[in-house]
This record gives sequence, structure tokens and C-alpha cells, in this order.
Amino acid sequence: MARVKRGIMANKRRKNLLKYTKGFRYGRKTKYHLAKEALLHAWTHAFRDRKRKKREKRQLWDIKINAASRELGLNYSKLITQIKKENIKIDRKILAELAEKQPQIFKEIVKEIQK
Repeated sequence: MARVKRGIMANKRRKNLLKYTKGFRYGRKTKYHLAKEALLHAWTHAFRDRKRKKREKRQLWDIKINAASRELGLNYSKLITQIKKENIKIDRKILAELAEKQPQIFKEIVKEIQK
């Protein structure tokens, strides 16, 4: 039987993993074992924080909508309830942007709801 040298695939696997550790400090970017451990943690935090970012954005939209609606005599929960009852299809992201950048349009939406 012919001799099989197995270094090629092992080196390829290690080299591919080390691609992801660019920018890490000390041995975590060059040593395979340390890099593997660092990536386990980094990818876990990245996954978690993508979810957290969505959560924080939603909270910010709610705050902006609440602040703008209170100026017009409504609070956030009543505004959202009325929007759903009136069957107005507008999401919180757009509503928050209107409240912040174009208050006249936001005011018109609130007037439409209060009729």
C-alpha cells in the first residue's frame, strides 16, 4: 500500500480557521489552539449581540414614538392600539422616523387616528 501523507488537509483546516482571527491580539491570531478558543467566544458574542441590537433598536423606536405622541396628547400604548384598530399598516421603524424627521406627517397620522 502507498504511503499517505496527511498534512495537507490538516494544514488547510487550520489555515482556514486562522483567516477569521485577523485583528485578534497576541497568540490568538497565529496559534491554532488559542485562535479556535477565541473564535468560539467571538462567534457566540456576535450571535447574541445581533439579537441584542435588534432589541435595542426596537426600544429606541418606541421611545421616539412615545415622545412625539405625548406632545400631541396621546401616549405610546394608546397610539399603537388605535393604529391597529384603524388597520393602518405602518411599522414602528417608519413611525419613529416620521416622528423624528417629519413631525408634520406624524401629526397628520395622529389626527387620522383621533377622528
